[in-house]
Amino acid sequence: MAVPFAFFAVFFAYPVAAIVARGLKDGGRWQFGRIGEVLGDPHIGHVLWFTTWQAAASTALTLALALPGAYVFARFDFPGKQVLRAVVTVPFVLPTVVAGSAFLALLGRGGLLDELWGVRLDTTVWAILLAHVFFNYAVVVRTVGGLWAQLDSRQEEAARVLGAGRFAAWRRVTLPALAPAVAAAALMVFLFTFTSFGVIQILGGPRYATLEVEIYQQTAQLLNLPTAAVLSIVQLLAVCVLLAVHAWTVRRRESTLRLVDAARTAHRPRGAGQWALLAGVLTCVTLLILLPLAVLVQRSFDGPDGYGPVFYRALESAADNGGTFVVAPLEAIGNSLSYGLAATAIAVIIGGLAAAALTLRGGAKGGAKGGARGTGRLVRGFDALLMLPLGTSAVTVGFGFLITLDKPPLDLRDSWILVPLAQALVGVPFVVRTMLPVLRAVDVRLREAAAVLGASPLRAWREVDLPLVGRALAVAAGFAFAVSLGEFGATVFIARPESPTLPVAVARLLGRPGELNYGQAMALSTMLMLVCAVALLALERVRTDRSGEF
Repeated sequence: MAVPFAFFAVFFAYPVAAIVARGLKDGGRWQFGRIGEVLGDPHIGHVLWFTTWQAAASTALTLALALPGAYVFARFDFPGKQVLRAVVTVPFVLPTVVAGSAFLALLGRGGLLDELWGVRLDTTVWAILLAHVFFNYAVVVRTVGGLWAQLDSRQEEAARVLGAGRFAAWRRVTLPALAPAVAAAALMVFLFTFTSFGVIQILGGPRYATLEVEIYQQTAQLLNLPTAAVLSIVQLLAVCVLLAVHAWTVRRRESTLRLVDAARTAHRPRGAGQWALLAGVLTCVTLLILLPLAVLVQRSFDGPDGYGPVFYRALESAADNGGTFVVAPLEAIGNSLSYGLAATAIAVIIGGLAAAALTLRGGAKGGAKGGARGTGRLVRGFDALLMLPLGTSAVTVGFGFLITLDKPPLDLRDSWILVPLAQALVGVPFVVRTMLPVLRAVDVRLREAAAVLGASPLRAWREVDLPLVGRALAVAAGFAFAVSLGEFGATVFIARPESPTLPVAVARLLGRPGELNYGQAMALSTMLMLVCAVALLALERVRTDRSGEF
């Protein structure tokens, strides 16, 4: 546990604490009165209200549209199910700037709706809500659907034999078992939308800003560190509360009804009602997920003189970008891949060690009740710490890197490793959440037998655990690579002008006027989408139904 803890202390806690301290200190003294001043600002009050309101609305809309999909993927068996399951997950691993770009191409000026009916929905709340559903649909489908597929349907059938109607049996038997998974999925969706940045930055316009966007504006544009520090504290406290509630729902989910093999519960749709439900879910997936991605690809080929690769060719030269880039935008692909591979290696090492430590400590048998309770609290606390980067302001982390990692022995501000370190912070939670359930399923007696035969803890893990969790390790590495490619909030601060990543390049192009810049942004977004889709399809081929929570 020492190595992962040291990693998070140096590259997460220290930069965030430094930013907060710099914002709240004046002449060496803490100025806590600034908190009241900032929170009393009507503009900040509106930002807090909108952040909470849009997160709640996005969560409710996501649940309403995705829960039927969770049931279909859990209970129905139909051709192309695995491919479609991978497709609906593509938006989740896409950078938020690409999700924003897709909906900008669909709903913005010159978009599909604008061309067909003269309707523009960009810079409206509906565009933001739909983009958040697009991004988080897979969270509900995988979290709720994964459990739903393993619930023994015979228990609901027994309730019907005893006289309960179909809905009453579902409400009294299945719904209580699903409730912890639904709550966990809702909390994760709320967390992701509460800290939304890229989607709001592109679609929100000047009228709408979340806490994360406001922190970015106060830090990067206004250089107002006191306000940014207060907002970072508020966001961090909210995230801690959400993660605590999420951990409680996960523990409840682990003690639900007896689970069975998912292959036993899926069947071909029966009756007109089930076929209609399947058709409705497929229509929703087509309109909500496939259509924005297809429009994104279409816009990348829609040049000024007709369809062709003109925007892709323009990516090869920096001269065609009017000073937007020091180097050709196409170089961002190589930068992202190299950074992503380095971040994946870091995330797998740190996340794997953390998951192994949590497994050993969580499974240890304490001699006294007090010791067991203390160990349990330590494990839960460290597990929550690993999840914090998912909800903490990435802008704060990125800016914190610049002001803390600039002196020996950690003078990294001019080093290329700074970007992979920031990306790995986001990748580690996915590695832990994927590896932990699988490691906990390994019979502890196998490790004990290896220890009796003289194996060291490291060798026992290498000889016993690693062969059993190889698939989960590959899935964890794939997810870490995908989310590393899409990290934007911290990277936008620390990526050097001559080494932009793909999300940073897309944001820069969208921030400049002109058809050429817009077309190149669509082209880069399409290329990034294809890379993420290929990685995800590869994961679906190697993953198992029990390979973690994602």
